[in-house]
Amino acid sequence: MLGDRIIHCRKCPRLVGYRQQVAREKPPRYRSWDYWSRPLPGFGDPVGKLLIVGLAPAAHGGNRTGRMFTGDRSGDWLISSLHRFGFASQPQSIQSEDGLALRNCFITATIRCAPPQNRPQKEEIENCRPYLAEEMVLLREIRVIVTLGQIAFQGFLKMVFRGMRPSQQMKFGHGHEYRLPDGRILLVSYHPSQQNTQTGRLTRPMFDAIFQRVRRHLSAPC
Repeated sequence: MLGDRIIHCRKCPRLVGYRQQVAREKPPRYRSWDYWSRPLPGFGDPVGKLLIVGLAPAAHGGNRTGRMFTGDRSGDWLISSLHRFGFASQPQSIQSEDGLALRNCFITATIRCAPPQNRPQKEEIENCRPYLAEEMVLLREIRVIVTLGQIAFQGFLKMVFRGMRPSQQMKFGHGHEYRLPDGRILLVSYHPSQQNTQTGRLTRPMFDAIFQRVRRHLSAPC
């Protein structure tokens, strides 16, 4: 199965070493945790119509808890917005067995391992891209994709166009919207990272506006 192949992936020695180092050198607040410290598959509703594409697991978030956008502040932002718009059963994502269920939504990422300083290398992104392509084949009901951050946006476009250059008009910017060749809608958002949310580059109204548009698209006739 795809999820098992992702979990056991060791294509990127730098990422393997880093995720293991993080699990050994735990901060005091997580000293009692047994870190997941493996790549993360996507999670959510396999017949959902909304796909969220993030950057990568956080070193002490998903790399610790074993689920994307779980146990870190980016996850707090994302899941609380998804809950407000009916895509999540609860407003928090604390640990993998906290009861969270996604509704009509699936979450994945460009990179499946936590990269040092949240900066994956080009070859690491390329190593992970086939996993995203396989997920897109399996997630047949997806109608709207939201990419979080520039790396996710660019990685998703490279997966969609597969060697062909996308339109020069398809540029990264919060709130940008594009129709893909297969008719699906791509919405672009800044990543809800702590740096973006604490500096005000991304505000709650800005982020919620993305999901308001998602709801409008999903309520429209196919």
